Formats: sequence, structure tokens, C-alpha cells
Amino acid sequence: MREYSAPALQPVADNENLSDIMWANAERFPDSVSFRRQSGGSWLDVTAREFAGQVIAVAKGLIEAGVGRGDRIALMSKTRYEWTLIDFAIWAAGAVTVPIYETSSPEQVHWILSDSEAKGVFVETDQHLAGVDQTRERLGGLRYVWQIEGTHAGGAVAELTTLGAKVADDVVHQRRREVSAGELASIVYTSGTTGRPKGVELTHRNLLAEIRADILAFPQLMEPGNSLLCFLPLAHVLARAIALTAIAARVTLGHTPDVKNLVADLGTFRPTFVVAVPRVFEKVYNTAKQKAHSEGKGKIFDLAESVAVQYSEAQDKGGAGFGLKAQHFLFDKLVYAKLRAALGGRCVAAVSGGAPLGPRLAHFFRGIGVPVFEGYGLTETSAASNVNTQTAFRVGTVGRPVAGTSVRIADDGEVLLKGDVVFTAYYNNEQATKESLDEGWFHTGDLGRLDSDGFLTITGRKKEIIVTAGGKNVAPSGLEDTIRANPLISQAMVVGEQRPFIGLLVTIDEEFFPAWKEQHGKPASATVADLARDADLKADIQAAVDEANKQVSHAESIKKFVVLTQDFTEATGEITPSLKLKRNVVSRNYADTIEALYQR
Repeated sequence: MREYSAPALQPVADNENLSDIMWANAERFPDSVSFRRQSGGSWLDVTAREFAGQVIAVAKGLIEAGVGRGDRIALMSKTRYEWTLIDFAIWAAGAVTVPIYETSSPEQVHWILSDSEAKGVFVETDQHLAGVDQTRERLGGLRYVWQIEGTHAGGAVAELTTLGAKVADDVVHQRRREVSAGELASIVYTSGTTGRPKGVELTHRNLLAEIRADILAFPQLMEPGNSLLCFLPLAHVLARAIALTAIAARVTLGHTPDVKNLVADLGTFRPTFVVAVPRVFEKVYNTAKQKAHSEGKGKIFDLAESVAVQYSEAQDKGGAGFGLKAQHFLFDKLVYAKLRAALGGRCVAAVSGGAPLGPRLAHFFRGIGVPVFEGYGLTETSAASNVNTQTAFRVGTVGRPVAGTSVRIADDGEVLLKGDVVFTAYYNNEQATKESLDEGWFHTGDLGRLDSDGFLTITGRKKEIIVTAGGKNVAPSGLEDTIRANPLISQAMVVGEQRPFIGLLVTIDEEFFPAWKEQHGKPASATVADLARDADLKADIQAAVDEANKQVSHAESIKKFVVLTQDFTEATGEITPSLKLKRNVVSRNYADTIEALYQR
């Protein structure tokens, strides 16, 4: 058993809560620009004083409507300014926020509203409203439904502001001051990859501890005057925690709801740093590679990529030599500067979480001048429990524990976590709580190894370990991550439970596919179904499989694969909103395909 602890340098006092962040900024730095919000194609500044005034106005409306201390209020919307505004207004009213992904189905919405015993819900669109209405008769405790884009001029924000106009500001301040650090701030539901989502109880202390740990981890990024563009769903604990950290650190925050406009928004907002899941960084890399190859500059890009990786690797071995430095300087002008420009031109770093990034992509981005600080955490740890930082960076690991957090590797290899960022319980689920928490230690279900200096490496997930018919234990995530790094491939899922060998289901990246067809002389009209058995396509996928197989023994290597004719989607339930695979759903949906793979 190995253990490593990072001391808590700024413990959370019992009388603190999250609404203090908003009010402290308004009192001490009223003219600082807390947000830039989109309006008519422009970004408009919102000062700390203006934000606090809007939060209090909405909180007064909630109190006047009858929302009481501890009431659960759900929030279902895309990433937008109003999301954060309403989140703080709920806290200022002494209530508890229950985030819901805006892509959730009516049944998923019903489960969360029912299980959390929500008293009210904010929805964004008519479609969301219709989904709530489908289940409202079964929700006896749901009293309020507010629509952000409602028929009332200005939507829910204006409606509640008008409703609470006669309530004194002191009523809100009294309400918010009554909330202590140990009280519930939010119930965040897990993505439900293996069953019904569980409601994770996060207290004000949990989230404040996470915020302070993140500020300590990223002092260069979390400087007043820096900026962050948030585009991940705020229902995702990583996006929300980093957004809250930015507000606390007086980093200017922007929201963009539609990733289709992300490149344009990055260009106009020009953030200092971004936060994303690995799939976003894979897309950035794949799109750049595809563009270069389609324009006849593929050889230049591939050489630049190799130099970037070598340059990054050299940083861990005493630094690059003269020749490598000269090559890197040349490609910085020809290639890397253009890639940085696609991130807005001022982006100096990125933060990644939610899944492994993979060493090659990590080296690539560090090599082009945008280091990706990979971290690790779960909903149950208020986002990051571990993270790489500028001063403590080891590619291939998820970094050291954040301040106030301890990491332990159990005898069976499971990662255990303890500290103020660790949740208190699963809501309405005492059995799951007992199974996950043992004397304050949270059993993550992930497998890992811990270096003597505290760097953690995640090697797999206990419940995802595949045991072949020959008794070999195989962790699929490492193989899948390497395969997905290939721009041709969108998703990959390893199979082989109680089978004679390891197999693979693979889907094709629809954005890269047209360029691949052109490069290989295939008809532009050909679909993935048309080319699923094409020799060139299979050869390129085999090359990706061969690269992944280098990491494992012969018994663990992938022997056969099948190309699926359509990608995994959230609509079919095969991936979560945070892009995690639901293996049980994929296995069920493609049971015949998997069976056929082993009959060939």
C-alpha cells in the first residue's frame, strides 16, 4: 500500500459558503470585469458589482416565490451566462442547485427531479419545458418551472427580478449568511455509465476546498485579468468547478453554448486558457492534421508534429539540443503559431480531465506551446483530486494530489481518495454511500499506481477489467485511448470478456472521413457502410491497433476488429454527455456484431 498527502494550506472556515465569492468581489473589486457575455455578436463586460446585483435580484424573486433554505432547485440549460447567474442566485437564497444536462431525455430528467425531490426547475427552451411537462404529473413535489428563454420579456431572470422587486436586499443577505460550509450546496448526478445516475452530495466546503486547491495549483492561470472561455456543459463538475475558481480568482469568464461556433468564439474572446475533455483536444489535433493533408501540406505537418513531440520529451531529459531547438523555432513560425491562433492567439495553457489524454497528444500540445495540464477526479471529488501543474508536470500521469487531499493505492490496486474535496454521501442512497466511503476514504473504482513523489497514473477501472477465457486480465482504457488518437477513428471499445482473445469495435470520424476518401481515391459519395470492409480503411485502422498493441503483452493485444457503420451517440445512450462510453449499452446494441467477431 502506498500513500501520498498534500497539506491543506487554506482550510475552509465553518461560517463560509459559496455566495461569499460573489459578494467579496462586489465589495472589494466592484469594477473588475467578472464576465464577458455574448450579445449581438459582441462581448459585453459585466462587472463584479453588476453581477452581484443581478444575483441578489433573482435570489429575491426565488425567496418571494417561496423557495426555502435547503430546497432543491434543478437547472437544465446549455452553457451560458444565465447558468452561472442562476447557480449563485440559488445559493444566495439558501437553496441547493441540482444540475441537469440539457441533452437529457424526459425519463432522465424525471429521475433526477424525483430522486432529488426538487421543488423547482429552471429550463432553457420550449423543448426542455415539454420534457418536464411529460413527467410533471408524476412529480408531486415540483412546484415551480421557470424558463430562461421564456415568453416573459427577458425570461426567468427578468420574471424573478420583477417578482422580488419589493423584497429588501437584507433578506437575501440574512438568508445566505445562515448557510454554513458543511451544508449541502449541490446534488450532482453521475453520468450513469453502469446504471441509474447517483446523486452526489457536494457541500459548500467541498466546492470551496476545490476552488482554493485549483487557485494554488494554477497561480499563473488564475491571475486577476486573465480570461477563460467555458464551453463544456456546466452540469459537468469539471467545467463548473473551474468556472467557480475563475470567478473567485477574478479571472474574466465567458460562456459559449454551441461548440459549432467554438473556433469563432475563441477568436473573438481570446482566452488565456481553456478547459476541456480529451476528446476536444483530439478534435483540435485531428482537424489540423486533416486540413494540412487536404491542402497538400501533410508532410510538413507530420514533421512538425514529430518535432513538437521530441521537443516536449526533451524537456523531461535536460532540454533540447541545438538542432532540435532550431527545427522547433522554424516550425513555430510555420505551424505552431497557426495552431495557437486557432485557440484565440493568447492561450498559454489548457486543463484536461474526465478521461486520459494520452502521452503523445500531451507531448504534442506542450511542444506547440500550449501545455495541457491533465488531471484526475470524479463527481465525488468535486472535480480534480490530482492535477499536473506548471511546476510539477509529468506526462502520462494525472499529477499530484491537490492541496488538502490524500491518495492511497489499496492492495488490489484501487485508487482511494480522502480530503475536503471528497463528497459526503449519495443522496437517498445509503447503501451506495457505505460501499464507496470507508472511514473518509473514497473508493474510486479506478486502478492506478503512485510514484514515491506523489504523481498518480491511472491504469484502468476495476469494473471495466476484461477477463479473457484464458484468465488474462486486460484494462481496455489504455488501448482505446491510443487508438482514438488516430484522426480516422472516432470511438473504440475493447471487448473480450470470457472470450478466447481481445477484440475491438471501432467507429469512423465523420469529419476526417471525406479527406481520407480523397487521399485514397475513394468515391466522395461512399459511406462508412460502403467501405467498412475496404482494404485501405482496414489497413489504416490496423496500423492504429498495432500502435496500441505495443503497450501490452501478446495475450492482452487486440487480435481482430470490426468497423461499425455508425458512431456511438448520446441519443442512442451509448455515450454520456461527457463523452464516456456506456459499455453495457454498446455491448447490448452490438451483441450480434460482437458474437460474429468471434465466429470468423
